[in-house]
Amino acid sequence: MNIQLIRNATLVVRYAGKKFLVDPFLAEQGTLPPLPSFSKNERRNPLVRLPVSIDDLLKDVDAILVTHLHFDHFDDAAKEALPKDVKMFVQNEEDETEVKKAGFQNVEVLTERTSFEGIRLIKTKGEHGRGEILKFPLIGTVCGVVFEHPDEKTLYVAGDTVWYEAVREVIATHKPEIIVVNGGDNQLPEGGSLVMGKDDIYETHKAAPDAKIVSVHMEAVNHWTLSREELRNFVEAKGISSQVFVPDDGEAYSF
Repeated sequence: MNIQLIRNATLVVRYAGKKFLVDPFLAEQGTLPPLPSFSKNERRNPLVRLPVSIDDLLKDVDAILVTHLHFDHFDDAAKEALPKDVKMFVQNEEDETEVKKAGFQNVEVLTERTSFEGIRLIKTKGEHGRGEILKFPLIGTVCGVVFEHPDEKTLYVAGDTVWYEAVREVIATHKPEIIVVNGGDNQLPEGGSLVMGKDDIYETHKAAPDAKIVSVHMEAVNHWTLSREELRNFVEAKGISSQVFVPDDGEAYSF
């Protein structure tokens, strides 16, 4: 497999001969308003440019995976750029309805038994924060996906989730050899992590000490609080830098 970070949580995953685009966030730099930010960062979003052209990104894409419909995972620019007949997987019927309203015709709701071209796609649970913030209507539900194929290592794309028991259960059940976590420790003014911070990533490593972990969703939207530099220093201090990767935008790994 080959995993390329594009920007934020947007990935190109080449797996068992198929090209998946995950959570397409394709707006031009600075064209969207800032989110309320715990760190008082009021820069406009996205904070950085795409490292590749949209045409190159969409070339030969076999399927799109959208873990949830927050704008930094599926935005208006993606709705305009993606071909309306492309195969698209979403987390539930509510998201399916919204995506179809945008004109997409080939939409399927992920389950624990979804199959695509011989690849098993298993929907997993996620919690987009902890405590009271989960009651906010705009937080909503999220998912992750496990990829399985006889000729590939098992891949777990955890999505917008913090570390909690369901993530541990996914790791124990599916024993992924590669794990992608969203690790920018993004926070709203109400406080509390919406996605994994460095301690969450360390817990993920302890649950899967032999897995390679790739941390994305960093430094692209204004409510991030964990920088790449801080995370790299943290994993170096923990002695796990050979297991935890912190890619720059556009960087890719083969496993």
